[in-house]
Amino acid sequence: MEKEKHRISDVLRERDTERRNESYNEYVKQVTPVFSTAANCVKAFVIGGLICVVGQGLTSFYLDRVQDLETAKAYTTVSLVFLSILLTGLGIYQKLAKFGGAGTLVPITGFANSVAAPAVEYKKEGQVFGIGCKVFTIAGPVILYGMFSSWVLGLIYYIIQIIR
Repeated sequence: MEKEKHRISDVLRERDTERRNESYNEYVKQVTPVFSTAANCVKAFVIGGLICVVGQGLTSFYLDRVQDLETAKAYTTVSLVFLSILLTGLGIYQKLAKFGGAGTLVPITGFANSVAAPAVEYKKEGQVFGIGCKVFTIAGPVILYGMFSSWVLGLIYYIIQIIR
């Protein structure tokens, strides 16, 4: 028996609730993409690994130049953020994310992308109400909770020092 193709308009016109639900479930099965978990894991590993290799390469490059590990790490962080924002603005990071999935969520580059992407998306709204407002859509809560948790941890540390 050949499965019939379901269109959403046909599903919505169906009056019988039971048949409509069955048709809708079949429609969902037809339009839902099928993913391979193993392939997604390999892609995430490769893309995340490449980002980490770039980071390590930048650290080695800067370490050769400045001879100070802490300074080299700082330059690497700034470089990775810059590259992530640049690739986001050029539309390349989204393609990497579509291919590599969770591999692009390496903390520093993923965060930079999540801050830059809303700003790029709303640039047509103008400098203030588009880019200016949307750039803090993701960064605002992260900064807020980061500062709050730092304050709480500092308070706990202070109390422990007093008790000792």
